[in-house]
Amino acid sequence: MFDVLIIGGGVSGISCALVLGSAYKKPFASDKKIGIFTHQKSSNLQEALFNNAYGIPAGKLGSELLTESIEHLSEAYPHIEQIPNEKVLKIEGEFPDFLVTTNKNSYRTQNIVVAINASNTFAIEGLMQYVEPHRKAIPEKNRIQLKNTDHKVAEGIYVAGTLAGWRSQLSIASGSGASVATDILTLWNNGTHSQAHDSIKK
Repeated sequence: MFDVLIIGGGVSGISCALVLGSAYKKPFASDKKIGIFTHQKSSNLQEALFNNAYGIPAGKLGSELLTESIEHLSEAYPHIEQIPNEKVLKIEGEFPDFLVTTNKNSYRTQNIVVAINASNTFAIEGLMQYVEPHRKAIPEKNRIQLKNTDHKVAEGIYVAGTLAGWRSQLSIASGSGASVATDILTLWNNGTHSQAHDSIKK
């Protein structure tokens, strides 16, 4: 049983995983089992070139960033289980016991973060009732989002990035994933606001 499973290895999914991973020294997060489906083939980053993203050198390719982010997560927070080459097909159950079925396996988890792109090819059974037109995308692109309030779709189900209704901008998607992570940390901390910072202070 996972405490949280993140679906998507793009900007918002990896950002969420990094923030959750960095909280491992906090008593309320130290024993949590975190997993992420790192499927990246449909990520918008595959064709991206960055010249305007804070902290990223000009000319950086999105495809490079995808590879580097997976390596960073693995090296910095090896306790987070990466699940590659699996596509989520179905979600059943309710909080705190969901069954997530992929094309290869099934997993149980208390919480789910859906962090894949806003393509209208979205087809995860069990979430289709939450699909609606994307409120900030150009109508001709026919993008979708999941109905949510501040990233929360339903009890135990969160959405991040463009699928949460945000525009396709790296800094926005990253912040969205981090926001979901801090909400989950707060949940684990019995409702007391919590977030994880790295600092050079002793």
